[in-house]
Amino acid sequence: MYTGSMFDQGMSEDKLAEFLEKGKDWEKVKTTVPGVFVMRMPGTKNREPSLCVEVNPVDASGSPTKRRGLIIRSAEEYLEFKDILMNEKLESLLEMLEDVNPETAKPGKSTKDVIEI
Repeated sequence: MYTGSMFDQGMSEDKLAEFLEKGKDWEKVKTTVPGVFVMRMPGTKNREPSLCVEVNPVDASGSPTKRRGLIIRSAEEYLEFKDILMNEKLESLLEMLEDVNPETAKPGKSTKDVIEI
């Protein structure tokens, strides 16, 4: 569930506290940064409900393109992910995977309608 207007005018700790208190478990709200969402994590026996950031690429309408994005719970965790994602070797590895993996059909392009002769 996406409630798009909660953070459109900018974030504040008051708005975040209200979302933590009144939001539903797993509810996400858009932020003014495309692809960045705030999500309410449910509580457990050992932990109170909390908020986290989900980074998930968006389509032209601003909706997430993946079922679940990258979940980040703290600034420290963000810095760890940032270091990993900025590593040039990761990009090289992904390029090698693209070369090795079988090709997948691009979304919106149907290959079953084409007869190859």
